[in-house]
Amino acid sequence: MEVHQHDILIIGGGAAGLRAAIAAAELNPNLSIALVSKVYPMRSHTVSAEGGAAACLREYDSLDLHGYDTVKGSDFLADQDAVEQFVAESPNEIIRLEHWGCPWSREADGRVAVRAFGGMSVKRTVYASDKVGFHMLHALFQTTMKFPSIVRYDEYYATRLIVDDGRMAGVAALDIRSGVMHAFAAKSVILATGGAGRVFAFTTNGFIKTGDGMALAYRAGVPLKDMEFVQYHPTGLPGTGILITEASRGEGGYLVNNKGERFLSKYVPTKMELGPRDIISRAIMKEIEAGNAFEGRYGHYVHLDLRHLGEEAINKKLPFVRELSSKYVGIDPVHEPIPVRPVLHYCMGGVHTDVHAATPLAGLYAAGETACVSMNGANRLGSNSLTECLVFGARAGIAAAQHASSGPALNLSLVEAQASDEARSIEERWIKRDTGTERVADVRSAMQMAMELGCGVYRTEKSMQACVTEITALRERYQKVKLDDRHKTFNTDLIGALELGCMLDVAAAIVAGALNRQESRGSHTRVDFPTRDDARFMKHTMAHWSPNGPKLDYSPVTVTKWQPEERKY
Repeated sequence: MEVHQHDILIIGGGAAGLRAAIAAAELNPNLSIALVSKVYPMRSHTVSAEGGAAACLREYDSLDLHGYDTVKGSDFLADQDAVEQFVAESPNEIIRLEHWGCPWSREADGRVAVRAFGGMSVKRTVYASDKVGFHMLHALFQTTMKFPSIVRYDEYYATRLIVDDGRMAGVAALDIRSGVMHAFAAKSVILATGGAGRVFAFTTNGFIKTGDGMALAYRAGVPLKDMEFVQYHPTGLPGTGILITEASRGEGGYLVNNKGERFLSKYVPTKMELGPRDIISRAIMKEIEAGNAFEGRYGHYVHLDLRHLGEEAINKKLPFVRELSSKYVGIDPVHEPIPVRPVLHYCMGGVHTDVHAATPLAGLYAAGETACVSMNGANRLGSNSLTECLVFGARAGIAAAQHASSGPALNLSLVEAQASDEARSIEERWIKRDTGTERVADVRSAMQMAMELGCGVYRTEKSMQACVTEITALRERYQKVKLDDRHKTFNTDLIGALELGCMLDVAAAIVAGALNRQESRGSHTRVDFPTRDDARFMKHTMAHWSPNGPKLDYSPVTVTKWQPEERKY
C-alpha cells in the first residue's frame, strides 16, 4: 500500500479547507500540507453560495452590534466567546480576500459594497453580485497555488481516521479513479467537508454534502454538537430545491401570498422580508396551512416578487437569480414573481470544537459547516457562514500547524496497517459480497423522506419518534445493501454506499437530539413544546457514537456579555 506522509492533512477543498491550507502554509512554509478532496476543489459546494459574507466594515456598524445580532439570531444558544472572535476577525478576512483577488462589488465611491441581510441590524454583507461563493472559491484556490508546500489529492474519498494512542496519526482514503486505498500519515488532520443536507429529501445542497467529516469524527469518538438544529431557507424553487438567494430580499424583494399580501407584516413586522430565516420559513408554512399559498405541480408555495426592482437592478445585482429562475422554472423575474417555499439549507450543528477549531481528539480539527464551534447556535444568520469558513478555517490552519510542529514521530507502520485493514473491510463488505436484497438508492430515499417528515420546519414527538423508528430500521436495511457495480474504477455505486453510511449516522444524531430537546428554539420548532425553555435547555446537545445509536449528554453555553432575552423582531 502506498503511504503518503505529510505534516498536515486537510479533508475538503472548499472555502474552509483552502483557507486552512493557506494559513498553515503562511505560518510555517516548511510544513508539508496535503489537501484531500472527493471532488476537484472548484466543484466544492462553496461555489454555490450566492448572497454575501458578513463583516463590520462601515462607520455606522460595530463589532458589538454584529456580535449581538449573531447571538440573538442564534436564539442565545451560540457560545459568545466564539462569536466575539468571529466578529473581531471577520473584517480582516474580507480585506485579505480582496487582496487575493476576490472581485467584491463596489459602491459609487469605490468602497466594497454592502447589502442588507436577514436578522442584521445594518447593512454589513459584502458581495460579488450574486455569485459570491464562486468568486471567493476562485480567489482562495488561486492563492493556494502560490505555496509549493500545499499538495493536492483530488477525487480521493476519506473513509477512516487513523488514531494512535489518543492522537491523530492519519487517514485512509480511497482513490476514486482507481479504487485503490491509500494511507495518509499526518500529525494534524483538519475536517472541512461541509454539511449533511443530503440527509433530507428537499434541499439546496449538492450531492456531495453527505456528512462525511461529521461521521468520520463521530466514529472516532468525537461528539457531534447541536445536530438537531438544521436550517430551512425560506426561498427554494419548488421541485429542485435550488436556492434563490436571500440577497433577493436584501435588495428589496417582497414575499407575497395568494391574496397579494406581504404577509410577513403578521410575523416580523419590524423586519418584514429581512427577518431571520427560521422565522420566515415558519411564516410561509403558516400561510400554506391557512390556505393562503399557491398550489402547483410540486406542492404549495408563495411568491417572491422582484418586478418593482426593475430590469437594470436585477441584471446588476441579481443576475444569477434571473438565470436560475429562467432555466429551472421558466420564469423571468423581471416580468413575473418567482415561486418559492422553505427548503433544507444548512446544519448549525457539527463536530464539536473549541474557538481554535480543535476537537477533543488531539491533532484533529474542524472548520466550516462540518464544525460546531458554536457561533450559530440554534439558527445561523445569512451571510455569516462564508465568513465563518474564513475565520475558523484560518484558525484551524494555524492550530494544526502549531500542533504538527511538536509531538512524537508518526508510527508509519501503524498507519499503513490501519489503512490496509480499512481496504480489506471495504473489499469484503462491498466489492466481493454478492448477496443482499437492498439497493443504495432505495435506502437513501427512505431515509430522506423520514427526515423530511420527522424533522421538518415543525416537529412533534410523534413525528420524531416515527423518524427514530424508521432510521433504526434503515440502519438494519443498510446492512443488506448489495452494490450493482462491484468494479473498482470510478465506482460511484461504492462511493454512494459509503456516503449513505455517513448520512445514516448523522441522521440518527439529528433526530435523537431533536426528540430530547423539549422546547422550541431557533430552527428547532416543536408544536408540543412551543416556547423556549432556558431553565432546562440553555445547553448544547452532545451526541456520542455507540453501536446502538447516539448517546446524548449536554454541555453549557458560554455567555460573556449578552444575556438571554425574548427573541423578537
